[in-house]
Amino acid sequence: MSWLRRSLLSTFYWPVRLLVRAKSIPQDVESELGIDRNKPIIYLLQTDSVTDQLALSFACKQRGLPSPIDDIQQAGATLPSSVFLRRPQPVFKRQPKQTEILNVFTEMFHLHREHPQLDLQVVPVFVTWGRAPGKGSPGWADLIADKASPSWLRKFFIVLFLGRDNFVSFSKAVSTRSMANKQQGDDHLIAQKLVRVANTHFHRKRQSMTGPTLLERSELNNAVLGAESVKSAVQEEARSKNLSMDEARQRAQTYIDEIAGDYREGLIRIGDRVLTRIWNKIYNGISVSHAKRIRELAQNGHEIIYVPCHRSHMDYLLLTYVIYHEGMVTPHIAAGINLNFWPVGKIFRRAGAFFLRRSFAGNKLYTAVFREYLELLFNKGYSVKYYPEGGRSRTGRLIPPKTGMLAMTLQAMLKGIKRPVSIVPVYIGYEHVMEVNSYLKELSGSGKKKESPMQILSAVRKLKNYGHGYVNFGEPLQLNQFLDDNVPNWRESQAIGPDKKPSWLTPAVNQLANTVMVRINKAAAINGMALTSLCLLSSKTKTMTEAELIGAMENYLNLLKVCPYSADATMADGSAANLLDSILKLKRLKVSNDSLGKLISPMPNKAVIMTYYRNNILHLFALPGLIMTIVFAHRSVERSAVLNLVGELYPFLQRELFIYMSKENALAYCERLIDQLCEQKLLLAEKHLLTPPSADSQAFHAGWLLSRAMQETVQRYAVVLRVLELAQTINRGELEKQSRQMAEHLSTLYGMSSPEFYDKNVFAALVTTLREQSLVESTDEGTLRHSDNSRALQHQINQLVWPEITQHLAQLKSL
Repeated sequence: MSWLRRSLLSTFYWPVRLLVRAKSIPQDVESELGIDRNKPIIYLLQTDSVTDQLALSFACKQRGLPSPIDDIQQAGATLPSSVFLRRPQPVFKRQPKQTEILNVFTEMFHLHREHPQLDLQVVPVFVTWGRAPGKGSPGWADLIADKASPSWLRKFFIVLFLGRDNFVSFSKAVSTRSMANKQQGDDHLIAQKLVRVANTHFHRKRQSMTGPTLLERSELNNAVLGAESVKSAVQEEARSKNLSMDEARQRAQTYIDEIAGDYREGLIRIGDRVLTRIWNKIYNGISVSHAKRIRELAQNGHEIIYVPCHRSHMDYLLLTYVIYHEGMVTPHIAAGINLNFWPVGKIFRRAGAFFLRRSFAGNKLYTAVFREYLELLFNKGYSVKYYPEGGRSRTGRLIPPKTGMLAMTLQAMLKGIKRPVSIVPVYIGYEHVMEVNSYLKELSGSGKKKESPMQILSAVRKLKNYGHGYVNFGEPLQLNQFLDDNVPNWRESQAIGPDKKPSWLTPAVNQLANTVMVRINKAAAINGMALTSLCLLSSKTKTMTEAELIGAMENYLNLLKVCPYSADATMADGSAANLLDSILKLKRLKVSNDSLGKLISPMPNKAVIMTYYRNNILHLFALPGLIMTIVFAHRSVERSAVLNLVGELYPFLQRELFIYMSKENALAYCERLIDQLCEQKLLLAEKHLLTPPSADSQAFHAGWLLSRAMQETVQRYAVVLRVLELAQTINRGELEKQSRQMAEHLSTLYGMSSPEFYDKNVFAALVTTLREQSLVESTDEGTLRHSDNSRALQHQINQLVWPEITQHLAQLKSL
């Protein structure tokens, strides 16, 4: 390194250190990027900039990586630790000069020819200041907009104003030995090829972090109002509503203003600082898993559509915040029109939210405008986020998906999106949901309160001690591949016209929606509150000693460590004792002491709240819970009989809980679960028989709790089959209605604290599965009839249900 460079780095070190807060991406550079801290590294940067190099040095120090400032001595030669693709833009000239990078790479490859043992790491690093996406027309803000190679004068203002919004994004390490071995020929030509590849890499990196150029309002209006479908809808609106064409067009313009987002990068930066303070205040931490997936999609030029589960209004903020800090452009967010109130609506709109009504029914003009706006976002390359459930879950379970947005997405593909489109399911979990009390009031019959400024202020005052948050990015779904696999002739539909609905669309959308929900649950996060709730609610008195609770939690964690539900599911770090300790600090549980030790239970009259958190992870314990239910009910049962009954009930569990495994894979998983349950002494095996552990064994309590975790589920099955038995023949709607009434009766009678026990969505899924599995007969009149198959299933289920429930159901003659 030249003395001038060292002088500049030394001179500007402290000014830059005071102004810059470097945020490095990703967090784990070793496992995700294959960077070896112990091997020499040559950092490849886009621009020859002292401030970029200093920001990189700060990030390297945070991550324990070799310095990007000190030279590297290898094979008797001195190599720079940082190399640059281009020089800064001159203040008064248009084109920057070329750097010496070709000479450096040429010399490096030449050294590799002479020294076969030599191997370095080239790590591309993209340093950006702010995340401004750029505008169609220039403005004063362009002075501080981070360009590819800004001049030193522009860089001065960039560092001054955007120093705290500095991002240092590392890319995968590339072995110089591997490059030298693969590439044959003149070293200078190989260096030129490497420079071209690096230029493309940095271009894609910039695009993935900042996104496409912002839409001007006039361009947006012209694109939407000029679309053929909107023109046709305007004409239809004028004709059907007896309006002039100008009045109909003005109505379409009003819809655009109601729907469209107004993204402002400055608000995102301010929001980042505000939210960082809020998260530090209310959360103990935010765990993010599998973010590598979205970075790879963006790097490969995919249009990304995020489809998260919806637990809380906090989801809007948390997921966008996480995406921003993972080095990705923040998405445009589909938000309910109920959130478009002053002042929140305007803030959300400038953060990228676009608003949609709960129902489009009967309004062809609104539908056409919304669809064209969504297609415009896709075609311009904006990432988008929408919630397939259509609203927040009040029970903690996934809600059966609404398919409207997914249908519009597929229809946009048929009209032609140039880039590959990938849907990314996202699981969001919390140890405390701020709206959980209002959810319970709504489930008990209270009306949903309309969102308002006072409601927001009330929520803000209560923001504290929320535990941990979890964001897991699930397995992406590449839409072209999905359609190729399920609708091989889908491309032929492009020839029938963009506004025609192909016959395959509805079943394909339904299958897509189910796949999305399954992949959300596949990426579930097990946290301390959810696991504690599972244990306490399975206890007969909902009270456990601290030792019992820790023992059961430890058993369940070990079970899923050895037999994980999926590779995407995650577990909170720490032992069961540590998890429980962190949950008790949230002060959401009652802790009392007697002469024998510490007792833990829900707060008085708050057990129902814990069902919300248990339901977040119930699908992970559905199969081990069902296995234990069968064994405890029969006391001694053949292993094959257990698997046979699990096989019969699995379609119900799969539909109700969005479990991803096929029936064959689920049974294979159950084989492994049984082996592990026996290994942990939660079950005993003698030859082909399975029995519960003895009541005086240490493992009995954990096994008994697990057997009770699925009790309410099998009780619901018993309820539906009893209603069917009483009626013999009944239409579907009446079967669901009477089943809910009977379930609510049992809930009151036996003190069950689970709102989903009589949830209409759960009973609808159950009846659908009965029909699909041919367990009920359909009459010519469209009603359902009790059959030999449903009678046989009823007999098996009644053996699993608690005797008092079975007896009570048997005594009921009618509702």
